[in-house]
This record gives sequence, structure tokens and C-alpha cells, in this order.
Amino acid sequence: MSTRHRRSRRSEPGPDADTLATPRDGTGPGAVAPDDARLAVARPRFLVRLRDEDGSTLPLIAAFAALALALILVVAAASSLYLERKRLFTVADGAALAAAESFDLDDEGGEDRAGPQLDDVRVRAAAEDYLASAPSPVDDTALESAATPDGRSAVVRLSGYWRPPLLSLAVPEGLRIEVTARARSVYG
Repeated sequence: MSTRHRRSRRSEPGPDADTLATPRDGTGPGAVAPDDARLAVARPRFLVRLRDEDGSTLPLIAAFAALALALILVVAAASSLYLERKRLFTVADGAALAAAESFDLDDEGGEDRAGPQLDDVRVRAAAEDYLASAPSPVDDTALESAATPDGRSAVVRLSGYWRPPLLSLAVPEGLRIEVTARARSVYG
């Protein structure tokens, strides 16, 4: 397109609709009183500033990035807690199985002659032996209790401490987790 055509398509600036509708004496629908002249000039600048959106996406992106990072850290901590609890439960389950097999085969059984009976002393000793031989992946694993409620099953309760992998400053001492496992021996 040539420059001659571009010039002919431009429109010359003319009076706007407000100045055409306002009579010269200042009495019309678009007229501004002399006292409000300063406000009339300030309003368009204020409205322009409200409509101007330059730079408003940067704080929004920063806020969403911080929210996403916090969500990632919370999900990682929750997953770590879940896996640590599962590991502690695996150790407790092994200790309960070892304790459930701690009966004496020479024992004739209880009053009902249903087979050998477990006692609390042997159940606790078997659970302690198991914990001594099997390393625990959980920090500060402790045997809280090991007993037999009915003489046929063993109940072992272990506790340990979980420390978050990324936010150790938020929970420096960690959280105490506790699990209980039950095991029962089946006699022929």
C-alpha cells in the first residue's frame, strides 16, 4: 500500500461528542461547573490507572508459585509420614509374629487343653529379641508393650519418631508415631 493511500484513510481529529452536545454557555448535559473542573480532570486519570493492568500478573504468579510450593512440601511430608508408619508397622508385625510363636511345645495347654498357651513374659522376650535382631528403619523405635490377652495371640505395640524430610525446622523434634500389631498362632 502506498503512503498516499495511507494518508487518505486517516481521519482528522475532530470535536468529540461531549463538546458538540455542550452549548457555549456551559449549560448542557456534559457541562462541568468551574468548581468541579479539577475533579473532571482527575477522574479520567484515576480511571485510567484502574484500567491499567501492567505488572499485575507478577504478584499473581508469585502467589500461585508460593502456594504450589507449599502444597508440594505438605504432600511430600504426608507421604513420608505414611511410609514411615508403614515401615514401623512392618517391624511391629514381625515382632508380633515372633511373639506369637514363643509358646513352649512341652506345655500341655490350659484348662481347655487347646494346645500350648502363651504367657506375657515369653511374648515380651520374643518381641525384644526380634527387635534386637531386625534393624528398624524408624528413628528411636521402642517396644511400648508386648502381651497376650487370651493366651493364644500376641499383641505388640511399637513407637518411633518421624521427622519430616524437607520441613525439619517446622517440626524439629519430629512426631511420635505408634502402631499395634496382633498375631495368632494356629495349632494343628
